[in-house]
Amino acid sequence: MRDSQEFRQNLLSCLGGEWPEPCPLEPQLEDSVARIGYRIDKVTYQVEPGERVPAYILIPDSVTPNSPAPAIAVWHQHNNIWTIGKSEPAGLIGDSAHFTGVALARLGYVVLCPDALCFEERQDQILRGGDFERFAFLRYLVNGKCLAWKYILDMRRAIDYLCSRSDVNADAIGCYGHSLGSIFTWLVGPWETRLKCLVGNCALPTYCAIHRTRRLAGFGIFIPGLNQYGDTPDIAALIAPRPLHLNFGAEDRHSPIFEVRKAVETISEAYEQSGAEDKFTYFIDENQGHVLSEEMWERARCTLLQYLPPN
Repeated sequence: MRDSQEFRQNLLSCLGGEWPEPCPLEPQLEDSVARIGYRIDKVTYQVEPGERVPAYILIPDSVTPNSPAPAIAVWHQHNNIWTIGKSEPAGLIGDSAHFTGVALARLGYVVLCPDALCFEERQDQILRGGDFERFAFLRYLVNGKCLAWKYILDMRRAIDYLCSRSDVNADAIGCYGHSLGSIFTWLVGPWETRLKCLVGNCALPTYCAIHRTRRLAGFGIFIPGLNQYGDTPDIAALIAPRPLHLNFGAEDRHSPIFEVRKAVETISEAYEQSGAEDKFTYFIDENQGHVLSEEMWERARCTLLQYLPPN
């Protein structure tokens, strides 16, 4: 069994080292729209000095500062569509199968949907789409960091923002993501203990699988030097003993199932070692690919309801 503390330190070094002291959030409300049973607020907050993240936050009508609710951060997918980020889980545009923020708000959760760097309102004015994503990765790389480091920093600031809200129960925060959002889930999990339940759908590509299949993956998964110490399942294993559920499609070419089956064994061993074997669950949909099937969503929904029951 891998030494988790030693691996954690090596992982942090490969990512680019410690994150900076958090700057003031300085949150701003830009717009608010009523929906049936909830409202959508457009907000921005500061993640680094001078850099603000746009996000939608969905607030059920029953939630007030006097009656705060559990909160879920929903990390959006990649899908090679850089013009869509936060708006899809918020139910404003995109594939209705991924209007997951709306579904969670209707269950009674406060839901935060931020834009990831390179997506929607965080695109560049000169370089577009994948060109800017590649540029961002290389810019962090030459400065001794990587895009995953930046993603984690921004996600931790999203949790800071949720904790700052009086209508959120800061002791009951979770996260969910599909595809890139699933990668975000297990990337941030080891570093953000305020996340009490984590759920990812359809993405645990391993370096082993990438090298075997010669399949390209998004820049966020590539952490310089990490493969000499371990692989991506070892990152997810650091989330133990907090509840973690992962869904997979057996036909998903982005996360080849041969390596996925080995990956869940690695994570299971870490949970067993921490005495929390019942806190890690996974589901493999044998007839699905890189999708959010009805059964996958049901498993995700039930996990969040089990560990973060709404009011």
